[in-house]
Amino acid sequence: MQVEGERTQVNARYGQDTCYSVLGPLEVRRDGELLDLGPRQRRVLLIRLLIENGRPVSLTELAKSLWQGDRPMAAVSSIRAHVSRLRAVLEPVRRVRPTVLVSGPAGYSLHVPQEARDTSAFDTSVSRAREALGQGRLVQARQEIETALALWRGTALGEAADHAFAQRERARLDSAHQDAREMRTTVLIHQGDKERAVQAAEELVATAPLREASWSLLMRALYTAGRPVDSLRQYEHFRTILARELGLDPSPGLRDLHTAVLRHDTTVLGTPQLASTVTAPSRAHPPAPMPLVGRVQELAELRGLLESAATNRTRWAVVSGEEGTGKSRLLDEIAAQASQSGLAVVRADHAQEPADGGAALRSPVVRLLDTLCTHGPDAAVEDIAGGQPPSAPGRETGRTPVLCVVDDLDRATPGVHDMLRRFAPALRDAPLAVVCAVGDTQHPSVSTLLAELARLDTTWLHLGPLDNEDVAELLSARGEDAGLDLTAALHQRSAGNPFVLNELLKLPPWQRTGPSATVPAAVRSIVQARLSPLPAPARTMLAHAAADGGRLDVELAADIQAVEREELLPLIDAAVTARLLVWHADQDSAADGHYRVPELVGDVLLGALAPSSRQLLHTAVARALTGRPDSDPARLADHLKAAGPMAPLTVPRPTRRSKPDHGR
Repeated sequence: MQVEGERTQVNARYGQDTCYSVLGPLEVRRDGELLDLGPRQRRVLLIRLLIENGRPVSLTELAKSLWQGDRPMAAVSSIRAHVSRLRAVLEPVRRVRPTVLVSGPAGYSLHVPQEARDTSAFDTSVSRAREALGQGRLVQARQEIETALALWRGTALGEAADHAFAQRERARLDSAHQDAREMRTTVLIHQGDKERAVQAAEELVATAPLREASWSLLMRALYTAGRPVDSLRQYEHFRTILARELGLDPSPGLRDLHTAVLRHDTTVLGTPQLASTVTAPSRAHPPAPMPLVGRVQELAELRGLLESAATNRTRWAVVSGEEGTGKSRLLDEIAAQASQSGLAVVRADHAQEPADGGAALRSPVVRLLDTLCTHGPDAAVEDIAGGQPPSAPGRETGRTPVLCVVDDLDRATPGVHDMLRRFAPALRDAPLAVVCAVGDTQHPSVSTLLAELARLDTTWLHLGPLDNEDVAELLSARGEDAGLDLTAALHQRSAGNPFVLNELLKLPPWQRTGPSATVPAAVRSIVQARLSPLPAPARTMLAHAAADGGRLDVELAADIQAVEREELLPLIDAAVTARLLVWHADQDSAADGHYRVPELVGDVLLGALAPSSRQLLHTAVARALTGRPDSDPARLADHLKAAGPMAPLTVPRPTRRSKPDHGR
């Protein structure tokens, strides 16, 4: 294979007899032959020593690294046995004293020259590619960066990737990998390899949806490919992600790039000269990689709007739902179907403009509707399509149907809301369908607009979570196992949220559910952003609930935090508003239901804590359960076991008269 050949070429470049590869599952080769390193734990031990670059690691630290929970009594002897067998593999013919895996007063250390590591070969090739790119030697730059990327065979640090000791080094390697992929995309743009550049840039933003440099490259690649409209759309998409998930705006550099695309300023874009012709703006977003499931009824309702538009009847639809429920995906689908049916499609993706007086007038939606009211539908279509209205049903009568798609309407300025509210009643008999996606329906200017639309026979579609059958359909569409147990586990872990489910499905199967499950990076960032503004007592309450299996026991929480139950109400309300706590109905219980911390939220909360801090959480829960007449003995025993050395023996329960300092 080409990839294997490139790895061999890199190893040969350094003339090493033994080469160590951690850019994927651990591999050690001697003279090109793969060595048998033994079971998983032994391989993790070798990775632990490789990360230290020759620094010794004590037996205590090695035991903590290999057994992240409770260590067995024979941990030390097990480590020594692993070391002995590794020495036999790494130095089958050696002197009396080992020279590779050595021991000393401070512990064990692994002496491997940097040139024998694939990470060093990767760094060297990346440096050469960067130098060649800076000097304009594009062919050499591409060869070097392709050689560097060929060294990657999977997740960095392989078997140890999820261990606590590996997180810092894995983050460094992942960042270097993303840098290298971005450099490759830059080279492709400068070489004029348009299709590969766009594809590479799209893969970049899919991997790191919050990384601005990757979005910048996608905008440049699309512009270079003659797709300036799509470039602008991607800017709006990224701006909304930043605002929604992190509460931030794009950097001045990216805003300058956006302005350069608008002005066709190639000096700022820093790209080769564009092709002599620019393709017409696409009338719909490209199809999403994931199939649309669970939205059959909603899609049928929206298709009905398109049919009305073809008969010169204006129809409005409002699609609402929480973040990640697939509002944008549904809009993409109906826009694609409208385009295939011959309708003109205009979009205002995540309409969020600066709060100045002219923001509303710059909105493409307001411009469209204003032209419709003033000059008629065909003038509006020519305006948005650059003077080339498409053929469509009704074209022979001079009235081309139009689908207007407004995503994230609640993020538009109040001026846009007000102008749409005034336009809506005047467009009753135009060949027009307007579909708006709204997240926050309680915003004052949004609610006023929605009240006006309610008088116009508007279609209201609320997107809820997917069910188990939808999850099974998605798995089947991907050609994956859709067994009942796996489907139920994925549904529970994602809470039926399409965005979260898609992020989970990007992980290897063994990391999606079960004991080795991890939290996708994008989901972790969102949860952390929601947790950050909560008051410390609310985070404490959620952490204890997560340690107690996810269910919020209000009485128990009040005991732990030494407060009255009523004092927890504002904390609960804040957590519910932030979607970090949800209400579960209990049909078989005397109570109506209970509050629960979603599984992924609990994983983020507990994953951010050191083992000793998690033990303290279990200690607090066990202490509060002690002496309660209704305590479940099995529940108490589980917490005492999880508390480890911190487990209370005979500890009085906290009194509510003395409140702890939540600021710590």
